[in-house]
Amino acid sequence: MSKLQYLEVERHDAVALVRLNRPQVMNALCDGLMRELAQTLAELDSDSGVSAIVLTGNDKAFAAGADISEMQDASYAFMLDDGGLTRYCDSIANCETPVIGAVAGYALGGGCELAMMCDFIIATDNARFGQPEITIGTVPGFGGSQRLTRLVGKSKAMDMCLTGRMMDAAEAERSGLAARVEPLDSYLDVALQAAATIASYSRPVVSKAKKLVDMALEVPLAQGIASEREVFKSTFALDDQKEGMAAFAEKRKPKFSNS
Repeated sequence: MSKLQYLEVERHDAVALVRLNRPQVMNALCDGLMRELAQTLAELDSDSGVSAIVLTGNDKAFAAGADISEMQDASYAFMLDDGGLTRYCDSIANCETPVIGAVAGYALGGGCELAMMCDFIIATDNARFGQPEITIGTVPGFGGSQRLTRLVGKSKAMDMCLTGRMMDAAEAERSGLAARVEPLDSYLDVALQAAATIASYSRPVVSKAKKLVDMALEVPLAQGIASEREVFKSTFALDDQKEGMAAFAEKRKPKFSNS
């Protein structure tokens, strides 16, 4: 992995921890950071030794939004030509390796959108989520209006996108935006443990489960159930299904081979 300016990456066995590292500006998302993040996730996603990823910031901010100073003078022609941060929109969403967002402090605008691209969010009790783009004369452009609506429903998404208000961690958990809320001093350990748990399972089965849940947001129920049934049947072609069920019957821990 090449030298990084805006990220820090650590390996914890089969788990990769990726930390946004622009603390002087509350991890504001600039072009350089997003380029590094897209490249880093692509490298980790292709690494057979990485089975889960945790994406985090610091205790004060996951990411407080896009770097407005970098984009304020951008022209319509520049943006129309896929300039700016929008060209990195799918860098997390298309990652086949599970990504957990470990969110403390502010996750606003692009930061909230970045967190929602993760497969699920473990937040601290000091986390604050919001889509305040309307307060600076624009709208979410990183998937915020679409992912937020799917996660929390039309009413709350309208409230946040039209008023710019922030949602605290308790409301985020109640609304389905955050999967869990943990104390500030332990949230990252909880996220790493969740990632380690995922990494301990069969990688092809984890991939199938992740794709099925993602599919549920895209297709009608009958189509999703039919697809789930076929994917379920397909797992019986895997050695890991045989090992997992044998281990259950024999009351021992399975030893998955990812095959």
